[in-house]
Amino acid sequence: MKRIGAHVSAAGGVENAPLNAAAIGATAFAVFTKNQRQWKAKPLTEKSIAAFKANCEEHGYLPGHILPHDSYLINLGHPEAEALAKSRDAFVDEMARVRQLGLDRLNFHPGSHLKKMDEAACIARIAESINLAHKEVPGVCAVIENTAGQGTNLGYRFEHLRDIIDGVEDKERVGVCLDTCHAFTSGYDLRTAEACDDTFARFDEVVGFSSLMGMHLNDSKPELGKRVDRHASLGKGMLGLEVFRYIMNDARFEEIPMVLETPDSDIWHEELLLLRSL
Repeated sequence: MKRIGAHVSAAGGVENAPLNAAAIGATAFAVFTKNQRQWKAKPLTEKSIAAFKANCEEHGYLPGHILPHDSYLINLGHPEAEALAKSRDAFVDEMARVRQLGLDRLNFHPGSHLKKMDEAACIARIAESINLAHKEVPGVCAVIENTAGQGTNLGYRFEHLRDIIDGVEDKERVGVCLDTCHAFTSGYDLRTAEACDDTFARFDEVVGFSSLMGMHLNDSKPELGKRVDRHASLGKGMLGLEVFRYIMNDARFEEIPMVLETPDSDIWHEELLLLRSL
């Protein structure tokens, strides 16, 4: 079964996320467990945790259908020691919150070298950050998101993802989330079935579908290879609908959370209906 949904709001408490997902007819969802633009947040309360779990059970959301996302502030490859330590501490806290909620994965952007270290050293530092987090928090997988390659962000090549995974000690607890907009704007064509064949074959060759633990289904405002991260609603950008038709009819994308991060939340319900129609 294709598990599709959106990155829904947790306003008023993380327990509201599964309710918001159910309201749009989602069979999967993504969520921030805290404010994504702040370093610190109040701990989750036992009441909130219990309500989240109860709401997930009521609406049939298993841990494997839910893709929590960490704070945008975190940079696990930061070249400066103090900022790196701050990011690592925040990442451990995010993983701990995920575990408290009974979930099994945390989606994150790998990191940026900020023109202060070379790519290989930054990739090694990201892997080391994941290893340290794994030692602090059991049972949660680190899910690396491919990026658009904006600025000094790493993760825009499949080889970056592979090299980070190679540096992670516990291979059972690391995976990948593919964002269709990011892949396209970083240079991987997805506009036709033939282009999808080539791009996903390359992903399988370099990283492997066994590592795929989630997807972000977004159209793209920028053109191919522009390395700019700007999402568009499905069918209203430079990608078009063919990649989403391809994904919805390919068995390799079964039973993983595939979520919209498209800009107009008012039409998420319609976009999910569109995906199912494909």
